[in-house]
Amino acid sequence: MHDFTPKPNAIRTLALFALCAWASAVAGGTGCRPPPDDTGAAGKSGGGGSSPGSGGRSGSGGVSGASASGGGGAGSGLTTGSATGGHGSDSGGASGSAGAIASTNTGGVPATGGTTVTATGGAAPTRGPTPAQSGMRFPFPQNRENSRCIYPELYRNEDVKAAYDQWKADTVTTDGAKVGANQYRRIKRTNEPGLEKGSTVSEGIGYGMLIAVYMGDQALFDDLWKYEQGWLDDKGLMHWYIAAAGDKPLGTGAATDADEDMAFALLMADKQWGGMGSLSKTYLQLAKDQIGKIWATEVDAYKYLKPGDGWGGAGALNVSYFAPYYYRQFAKVDTANTNNWNMLLQASYDVLAASLNMANGNQSNGLVPAWSDSNGVPNGGAFAGAPTNYQYDSCRTPFRIGMDWCFFGETRAKDYVTKTSAFFSGIGVAKIVDGYGLNGAPQAQFQKDAMSQIQSAAFIGPAGVGAMAMSGAAYQTFVNQAYAAVATDKLFVGGVYYDSSWTVMSLLMMTGNLIDFTAY
Repeated sequence: MHDFTPKPNAIRTLALFALCAWASAVAGGTGCRPPPDDTGAAGKSGGGGSSPGSGGRSGSGGVSGASASGGGGAGSGLTTGSATGGHGSDSGGASGSAGAIASTNTGGVPATGGTTVTATGGAAPTRGPTPAQSGMRFPFPQNRENSRCIYPELYRNEDVKAAYDQWKADTVTTDGAKVGANQYRRIKRTNEPGLEKGSTVSEGIGYGMLIAVYMGDQALFDDLWKYEQGWLDDKGLMHWYIAAAGDKPLGTGAATDADEDMAFALLMADKQWGGMGSLSKTYLQLAKDQIGKIWATEVDAYKYLKPGDGWGGAGALNVSYFAPYYYRQFAKVDTANTNNWNMLLQASYDVLAASLNMANGNQSNGLVPAWSDSNGVPNGGAFAGAPTNYQYDSCRTPFRIGMDWCFFGETRAKDYVTKTSAFFSGIGVAKIVDGYGLNGAPQAQFQKDAMSQIQSAAFIGPAGVGAMAMSGAAYQTFVNQAYAAVATDKLFVGGVYYDSSWTVMSLLMMTGNLIDFTAY
């Protein structure tokens, strides 16, 4: 059983934009976005790439830091041309080849009935060394933006780092994280309603591992996994709810969304660091083990993602748990179940589509019910008090589905986030509340009203990520404003643990730092 209780800087100034535009003009019109690898722990990088469709500008070497990247590469969406710069190290940055050449990215995985799901649209990111080979850490290198998606015009790596530091200060603790004689760290729920203050849910460990791997914090990543291993159920997956004192589980059985986040994070750790760190097995082997357990215990009828390892199935599904891009990666490494993962991927999109219908009143807005059956019928009987509106679980859906468009080019993902993006951009960032009926009527849970000064990053961040799949001035404005709102690091009406986690993950995605590692 999962945590089914509610989990629980203003927009950039005109002066900043004017300064950015002036700097852009001086630099030859390279655009009003800082270079992707700007000042950070590894030093300030060279200049960015040129605009889409032209040859890349060569960038200067890094100016400070223990190791600064080389100059920028070609802009996103290139069809021809090359640029110098690339993955440099040391203060000057080494020369390297950059610039995308292909204009399409085709491929696909077998789906039910022998059909093929094909990726479409945009140039693939420039290939280069894997993160483990090149020593990449946060922030990630140039050319990390995916040409299928748009990005906030004024994003900054400093915003991500600041939010990460605050998230870590607020939620990471050693208290109650001792396993046997060993002291580790865990993610605590600071004071969210419904569960014990300071307790840990497996969902938080999954978020923490995702955040740690993309922020390059290997020590924290390893600690979280070792803590998780101290609380396994009889199927080898983490109990979903652990007491703050660290002395007992308060809720038994696993939560599937947490388990799949951990599995994907382990796969990314293999790409980020390689090897095994301070763990007992390699990251890749641990990922394979975790993926195998998920398939064995948390998938029903070979195609439906159960909410846990001890309950649920076709009659009780949570669409916000569906992570189709993960399943593509799981299929690659769990070779004994490759076709099975593809069946699950197909069924996930089938259920997603079925949940948007005239009876629900959500056929055009994308507001999925929190709990439903495989036919998309809201199911308030999934457990006592199960919600069926668009709430603190459902709000994650545009993020999880949007990943599959940005990273793979899945047209069904694009179709879905087109609906949510039209709905939320029509409302406007400043008026998004923390809950909606399926027909789009506001059903705020913790906000006092639609104009409350405190909003939820878990609603705004994923809505902004979904809109990255869109094009046009209106959607660019919405993405800009969603980013700026989340970057204030104050949208915590749903609780510090949950909203701050979605603050960091949304900022990682919107700055191009939550990357598809398989492209490097």
